[in-house]
Amino acid sequence: MDGEKTIVESKEEVRTEESAAKVQSAEIAAAEGAPAEAPAAQAAAQEQEAPKPVESMADYEAEIEASFKRVREGDILTGTVIGVDEEKVTLDLKYYAEGIIKKEDLSNDPDFQLKEEIQPGDEITATVVKTDDGDGNILLSKKEANDLLAWDKLKKMMEERTIVKVKIAEIVKSGAVAYLEGIRGFIPASKLAAEYVEDLNEWNGKTLEVTVITAEEENKRLVLSGREVAREKLAEEKKKKVAKCQVGAVVEGTVETLKDYGAFVLLDNGLTGLLHISQISTQRIKHPGVVLKEGQTVKVKILSADNGKIGLSMRALEEADAPAEEVFDYKESGQATTGLGALLKGIKLS
Repeated sequence: MDGEKTIVESKEEVRTEESAAKVQSAEIAAAEGAPAEAPAAQAAAQEQEAPKPVESMADYEAEIEASFKRVREGDILTGTVIGVDEEKVTLDLKYYAEGIIKKEDLSNDPDFQLKEEIQPGDEITATVVKTDDGDGNILLSKKEANDLLAWDKLKKMMEERTIVKVKIAEIVKSGAVAYLEGIRGFIPASKLAAEYVEDLNEWNGKTLEVTVITAEEENKRLVLSGREVAREKLAEEKKKKVAKCQVGAVVEGTVETLKDYGAFVLLDNGLTGLLHISQISTQRIKHPGVVLKEGQTVKVKILSADNGKIGLSMRALEEADAPAEEVFDYKESGQATTGLGALLKGIKLS
């Protein structure tokens, strides 16, 4: 019996020592910042303790609001393009149903290219034609919405002188037709380019930059102009070319026109300079035509190139080529030494 008691007591002591060792190990690990438990057990414990994100009603606010929204025929909606094919455009309206716009309801422009002009991600505003097209979609028309909203955009473009690109759709009497914001606009022949256009047919199908000069919704009258934009571009190009002209350079040009005050000369760089009447010749002339004639090639010197204007001179070249005058240097001797006899020498007196 004493032997069995001794064995039991030994087992109890071993268990006590193992427990004490575990406690001591945990205390040391905590002090050193190391995990007290095995990595797998610790990860499982942390996974159980980590709070999971809780979804709230705010996360679905947009969807909830859309689900209560009631769409009626005639409403104007804005959606994001999520699909484009040859016949239609599909919109995400943030609604339980998607929006469909058929090709014929997208634009009044006969040259409208659906897949080229509309891309996924674009936003389109359209009018509800039917709340159900038979397939559970909302049938829309961009043309109807455009007729309601376009004129406000066009008036704003006119007020802000916005420059936009349009393509000439057809040539008509005394001008051309182009579509802007789906509205048919007229461009007079005198407003197509910087200068008057003689052959309108050359412009058919061309793309040009225009501004809105008339936008009358009540009369459905839209007038566009490309002249102002074209002239501004020409002026800017001319300014850059003039800035490159070197004052003092000698260049050749062709006399374009003669005026009472001088002649306009077209230079090789495409710019026109003024040859003032006072700069045509070293001699005084009454009219430039005395020396020059239109179409004549002349050599001139650039006198100035300021504010987009070039001043020229032929006179400066004549003066440069003239022989230098002999200059006499008279020096005073400080005393007159010529006598009266020397002055009267050779003069016969009667």
